[in-house]
Amino acid sequence: MDQRVIIEMGMGNDLHGMDYQKAARRAIEDAIRHSTLPIFESIDLDHTEMRVQVTVAVQEPDKIAAEALKAGLPRGRATVAVVKGGLNIPNPETGDTAVVATAAVEAFLPSQQGKWTQT
Repeated sequence: MDQRVIIEMGMGNDLHGMDYQKAARRAIEDAIRHSTLPIFESIDLDHTEMRVQVTVAVQEPDKIAAEALKAGLPRGRATVAVVKGGLNIPNPETGDTAVVATAAVEAFLPSQQGKWTQT
């Protein structure tokens, strides 16, 4: 059974192009920048053992290419789910709409129970 070893949240935006894909990519990058997983080197674990589950929220989920977001993840076996959320913030003076995406990036490893010893 997999155990979640990390969860990070991120936020990204596109201020003028209403590009949901760009905002989602930035949200994922923001989440990843807040974490490091030295466990791989510490216990000689291959990063392909890690399952990565990404959830991205935007106001128009159908405008997201999940597979393209998956390609930008640096490690592990990833899945990307897109749900309704985030924010659209219209500017009535310019007609622009700022798009805000949120992301949760979770990493799971096979159970490490009994594999570690305290020295």
